[in-house]
Amino acid sequence: MTDDEKIIEMFFNRSEQAIRELDIKYGKLCRRLSYNIVNDRRDAEECVNDAYLGAWNAIPPARPNPLLSYILKIVRNISLNSYWRKEAAKRGGAYTIAIEEIESCMADPKTVEAEIEARELARVIGDFLDTLSLENRVIFLRRYWFADSCRDIAGLTGLSEKNVSVRLARIRGKLKRYLIEREVLV
Repeated sequence: MTDDEKIIEMFFNRSEQAIRELDIKYGKLCRRLSYNIVNDRRDAEECVNDAYLGAWNAIPPARPNPLLSYILKIVRNISLNSYWRKEAAKRGGAYTIAIEEIESCMADPKTVEAEIEARELARVIGDFLDTLSLENRVIFLRRYWFADSCRDIAGLTGLSEKNVSVRLARIRGKLKRYLIEREVLV
């Protein structure tokens, strides 16, 4: 496998091998993240390919470090756009359920100065995550960033599915209290 710096250099040299190496190294993770959001293999593959094109267009001038986080963020954003475009009218999708779980802790994103408040909210949530144990942080991020199911998280952590579900409920409760204490609109 090629290390990230070599892949980035390939992008800078405009070598198509960069996309192949990126896919070899991170393709499986990218497709899984996208599938967890869009819940369709073909759509997930299309989102990942669009993300690779996005990386191709952004590198250079960008020199992402770490590359994995960079490409996963692109995949996630494209997948979310695809999801909202195709599934917003439907209820009950796996990602809709995950969003509804966490939504009850936060303000409506379409309110006053949404951009500024969103950045502040992201900072406060980052601070909140620092207060969690490593295991609870992993559980939270796997559910609400990677959109993993409770079953998948249970398999990853060695906990029961019920334990993961209970922990998520407790973490959401702590998050809500944390946001209220910091006077973030909820």
